[in-house]
Amino acid sequence: MALLVASQLARAGIVPKIGADAPNFNLPDQNGKIYTLADFYGQWLVLYFYPKDDTPNCTEQACNFRDDLNQLTELGVQVAGVSVDDSKSHADFAKKYALPFPLLADKNAEVTTRYGVLRNLGLFKLARRYTFLIDPQAKISKVYDKVETSHHSKEIIEDLNKLLAAGKA
Repeated sequence: MALLVASQLARAGIVPKIGADAPNFNLPDQNGKIYTLADFYGQWLVLYFYPKDDTPNCTEQACNFRDDLNQLTELGVQVAGVSVDDSKSHADFAKKYALPFPLLADKNAEVTTRYGVLRNLGLFKLARRYTFLIDPQAKISKVYDKVETSHHSKEIIEDLNKLLAAGKA
């Protein structure tokens, strides 16, 4: 059975490398507002992909971003989450946990595919848990492929402070 499931796991697209242009997107958030990459130009962007609204690890990750949002904002960072859930699911999730940042609905998994983080399980698709730190010129500055939800937002704050101190921001 495990081999069957493993053989059905397919990742479409290639994960962008550090220094590459961030793939564009055009997605609605939980309120129906459309966001594109250009909306974040001139600012740092934490674009995090997650599997499913209102599940334990996804909730922990989102709530930590919420709780650390003031620190992130002080560093000039915007946060946006992406999953293949629809805007209604995102709205319920955002309301339940008072999430003050956009949750982008990639229902057709096009953006998830462009970022190389699609997990195709045959009958359903999920985003793999990845985060991209995108610089103000829309270049990939850091890729997080092993995300520990309990301290991920703190890790990003530390990394961005290092980038800023090194004069790379």
